[in-house]
Amino acid sequence: MNKPLRRISLFCGLLVLALLIRTNWLQYVQAEELSTRKENRRVQIAQYATERGNIIVAGEPITGSAVTDGSDYKYKRTYVNGELWAPVTGYASQAFGSTQLESLEDGILTGNDDRLFFDRTIGMFTGEKKQGGNVVTTLNPDAQKAAFDKLGKKKGAVAAIDPRTGAILALVSTPSYDPSRFAGNSKADGNAWVELKDSEDKNLVNRALRETYPPGSTFKVVTAAAALENGVVKEINDPTDTPEPYFLPGTKTPMVNHASGCEKASLNEALRVSCNSVFANLGNQVGRDNMVKTAEKFGFNNDKIDIPVRAFASVYDKKMGKDGNAQSAIGQFNTAATPLQMAMVTAAIANDGKLMKPYMVDQLTAPNLDVIEKHSPEEMSRPLSAANAQKVQEMMVNVVEKGTGEKAKIDGVKVGGKTGTAQHGEGNKKRPYAWFISYAENADGTSPVAVAVVIEDSDADREDISGGGLAAPVAKAVMEAVLKSGK
Repeated sequence: MNKPLRRISLFCGLLVLALLIRTNWLQYVQAEELSTRKENRRVQIAQYATERGNIIVAGEPITGSAVTDGSDYKYKRTYVNGELWAPVTGYASQAFGSTQLESLEDGILTGNDDRLFFDRTIGMFTGEKKQGGNVVTTLNPDAQKAAFDKLGKKKGAVAAIDPRTGAILALVSTPSYDPSRFAGNSKADGNAWVELKDSEDKNLVNRALRETYPPGSTFKVVTAAAALENGVVKEINDPTDTPEPYFLPGTKTPMVNHASGCEKASLNEALRVSCNSVFANLGNQVGRDNMVKTAEKFGFNNDKIDIPVRAFASVYDKKMGKDGNAQSAIGQFNTAATPLQMAMVTAAIANDGKLMKPYMVDQLTAPNLDVIEKHSPEEMSRPLSAANAQKVQEMMVNVVEKGTGEKAKIDGVKVGGKTGTAQHGEGNKKRPYAWFISYAENADGTSPVAVAVVIEDSDADREDISGGGLAAPVAKAVMEAVLKSGK
C-alpha cells in the first residue's frame, strides 16, 4: 500500500475510533443527563406511551389511564374521586409534571423501575405490551371519606394514623382539587392549572403535610409528657405550684387563662380545662433544652419525615429565652406543627409511649400482582415511658369525658383527646385555628386510630371558633369510621 493510501486509511480509522468513543460516551456516561433534560421530549413521550399502573386503596384502584386524542402522548392519567384522594396521590400531568406518590413511585407506575426488568424482558418475547406496576396504600377509604365530608367547605386538614404500626389511615386537605382537570396538555388543562395555581385558597397545597400551624393547646400533651419524664410532676392529681396570676419568666406579662380554677391546679385538672398558666409554668420548670429533647422525640425539628412524601418540619425553637419557652409550652410563640406531626404525638401516647414511623405505602406490586416490596412497621422513637404514657392517656380521656372535648365522645368506646384554639397573626387579630387531637381504644386496650384535625377558618363567628366545637366532631367521624371498619 502506498503512502497516501496508508494516511487515508489511518485517518478513516481514527474517525471510526472517535465515533465509537463518542457513541459510548453518549450511551453510558451522558445517558442519564440527556434523558432527564427538559428539552428531551422523547422521555416524556415514552412515559405516557403506555398505561400507568395504579394507586390502590383497599383493593380498588383510585387512578386509571385514558387515551389522549390529537397528541403525541398516547395516554393521560385519570382519577376516581380526584378531590378526595389528591392529598394522597398528588398529580401526574403531561404538561405540568407530577407530585407526591405519582412522582416518587413513577418508576413502578411506568414500569421502568429496575425491579420490573424481568417482566419487561419476558414481555419482549411474549409480545405483551409494557405495563406499569401498582402502589398499594395503607389508606382506609371510610376514614378518608368521613374526614373529607365532615370538613366540607372549611379550610383544613386531617391526618389519621394506626398507632400500632404507623400506617396512615386518612390524609385529607381541603379545599382540594381534581388532578384529572389538568392531566393532559390541552388549552383547557392549562387554564385549569393556572386557576388552581393562582387560587387564594391554595388548593394545590397538601395542608396535612406541607403546612405548619401553631398547635395551641394540643401541644400541652407534649409539655405534660416532658413534665412527667423529667420528674417535674410525679402524680397527675397532685397540686402544682402555679400561682394566679402567673407571670412569664423575666417579665411583668401575665399568662391569660380562659378557664377558672387554674391556681395550683393539678396536671390532670389543668389539661381538662386547658390552663395556660399551669403548662407555661411547667414548661419553664422543665427548661428549654429538655422541652426540645422531648419535642424532638415526638418528631419536631425533623425535616426528613418521609411517608414517602416528605412532610415539612414541625418546629420547637432551640434558641428562645425563658419567656418564649413558657409560651411555646402551650403551643404558641414560635411553635409550629403539621397535622401529621400532631397525629404522631397522639399515636405515640396511645401506643404506650412507642412512636412508630408513619408510612402510606404498604407494598409495591408487579403488573402480575407479585409483591416486589413490602413495608415492615418500624419503631421511630420512645418519647415517654409506658407508665407516663398511660398517665397522659388518663388525662386525655378526662378531657373527653368531663372537659373541653366532649363532642368527641363515642358510645361504648374509650376516647382520649385534647382541644386547641391557636391564636396567630399580628396581635393575634386573625381568626384562630381550631385543633383537636384524639385516639380511640379497642376493647383490648390497644388503639387502632389516632387523629389530628386543624381547621384554618370557617363560617363560625370568631368567638365560636374552638377545637372542641369545630374540630372534635371531625375527629369523631374519622374514629367511628375506623372502628366500624374493624381495621
